Amino acid sequence: YGTVSPRVEVEIVPEVPGKVVYVHPLLKAGGLIGANEQIIQIDPRDYELAVQQADAVVAEAQVRLDTEKAEAEVAREEWEQLHPDTEPSSPLVLRDPQIRRAQASLKSARAQLATAELRLDRTSVSLPFDVLVINERVDLGQYVVVGQSLGSAYGIEAVEIEVPLEDDELAWFDVFDGTAQLNGSATAAKSCTAQVKADFGGSQHIWLGRVVRTTGQVDRTSRMVSVVVEVTDPFDTSGGKPPLLPGIFAEVLIEGKVLGDAVAVPRDAVRESNKVWAVDEGRLHIRTLEIARADKDFAYAVSGLEEGTQIVVSSLDMVTEGMAVRTQAGDVAERVQTTGGRQASGETEAN
Repeated sequence: YGTVSPRVEVEIVPEVPGKVVYVHPLLKAGGLIGANEQIIQIDPRDYELAVQQADAVVAEAQVRLDTEKAEAEVAREEWEQLHPDTEPSSPLVLRDPQIRRAQASLKSARAQLATAELRLDRTSVSLPFDVLVINERVDLGQYVVVGQSLGSAYGIEAVEIEVPLEDDELAWFDVFDGTAQLNGSATAAKSCTAQVKADFGGSQHIWLGRVVRTTGQVDRTSRMVSVVVEVTDPFDTSGGKPPLLPGIFAEVLIEGKVLGDAVAVPRDAVRESNKVWAVDEGRLHIRTLEIARADKDFAYAVSGLEEGTQIVVSSLDMVTEGMAVRTQAGDVAERVQTTGGRQASGETEAN
């Protein structure tokens, strides 16, 4: 069992300060907003002016560089006229330092222009995936600052359920097959499938998922290891199925390894953790089982019991090896014989 939680949950936070001039109409609890849709617009005018100013600085730096290169060309021609077939002894003669300084100024101006354009772009707030809004804390005309939370939302692409397992139960699942190795390489693409069951809207519904990872640690209190089951497209309502919403408490059935040559024994029939009362020709026999694993309904025995053996599921006050018992199946058979041979059947149960 576990509680459904979103795989991705984010805070909606501005990266630049300013006055809010637009708020998405669905920015409210329960609203669905698509990927890259504008959620909030901050007044862009100051940032547009900053881009224009930075663009002018770039143009000025470009002119300065072009001027220095032209003056350097004139200086080289004059030098060659006065000193043919020789090179100047100082780089200042051909204005090399001045050209490098102009190039650096142009590079800095372009970086400032890119920063101004980036800040202008950040006046529009959006998210790169479809989200469902949890809450909002912003109004039209409000002045916001960098890092201020304007609301929270979670992605609707997938949800996760953290399921605690006993450490010995992990042997029945391939939960580590999809875990990345320390050197960055991944193991074979193999994972356990799972069914997620939950009651919603007055009926039970089932979603398919898969085990994607473990939490990577053992709980210090319960000594259990949790695995994470992922369900994709939880908001797909085709077939009349409701969305799998975060917060729902669900039962998770994980498909494990196949246990061959095992007999499923009802848990009510298991005595003293590993014994059953078997019936053979009207006599009760106490048999010890080798139980590989158990769940809430059955214990799975790999030895000590053959398939088809009659076992006692009701309670008896006193039991001894070899005692005589009567079963429902036997009583029914006797009644069938006395009433003309009509067929009937029933559960095996000691009286």
